[in-house]
Amino acid sequence: MNAYCKIISAIFEKNFNVGMTYFEFDREDIGNIADDLGIPRPKNLGDVVYTFRYRKALPKTILDTQPEGRYWLILGAGDARYRFQLSGLCHIEPRPGLLVRKIPDATPEIISRYALGDEQALLAKVRYNRLIDIFLGITAYSLQNHLRTKIPNYGQIEIDELYVGIDSQGAQYVIPVQAKGGNDKLGVIQTIQDVTFCQTQTRYQDCIHRTVSAQFMTDNVIAMFELTFDGHDVSIVQEKHYKLVDSASITTGDLTRYKLPD
Repeated sequence: MNAYCKIISAIFEKNFNVGMTYFEFDREDIGNIADDLGIPRPKNLGDVVYTFRYRKALPKTILDTQPEGRYWLILGAGDARYRFQLSGLCHIEPRPGLLVRKIPDATPEIISRYALGDEQALLAKVRYNRLIDIFLGITAYSLQNHLRTKIPNYGQIEIDELYVGIDSQGAQYVIPVQAKGGNDKLGVIQTIQDVTFCQTQTRYQDCIHRTVSAQFMTDNVIAMFELTFDGHDVSIVQEKHYKLVDSASITTGDLTRYKLPD
């Protein structure tokens, strides 16, 4: 992994000048830089970018160039092409102290027993308990899991789960959902990809897009976020916390609190 740090640091140093807010580079640059450094070329060049998008923090030499309140992201910029870009938000984290709303747990026990990993368990709980409907106030249906597709002028992406929905006025929605469990953090890069997907797919051109992220917290609380991307920065539109419980655990006092406005 140290080799990855050396490669991405060298790419950054080669392209960055003070005052820049973005720059682009090609996938082949990763191999060329490895050659220049005398490091074996990674077998999967794209894994270098993937690592610093989702698994590992960027090297300190790169982080030290970030202006206060801004963060470097690595976005897609087309086929085999990437963009370092400054953003006002890097990770999406639950706010402490938010009201936790108890929801009767409708997850089939057999699903809970055999779910493969935290992310799959979370997506299943969101689906079976209709948390997208509850959170957004519309009727939503799961369309596809782990949708892999290519966005023109951006590159290959994967959406954890895609929903479509309808409201009381008949307006229709497309809702990409990302989910993280355990110690994984929600990242704004996937939100940018999800919004870009909705904006560029002609089949959804008449739909309202609403981008949702879900995160397991401690004590099996599920944090739900609605997010938006204005072309420059990702912003949090709303956040709510839910806990799936047996119905007997929901008291009259709980229901009274839920009647109060946010």
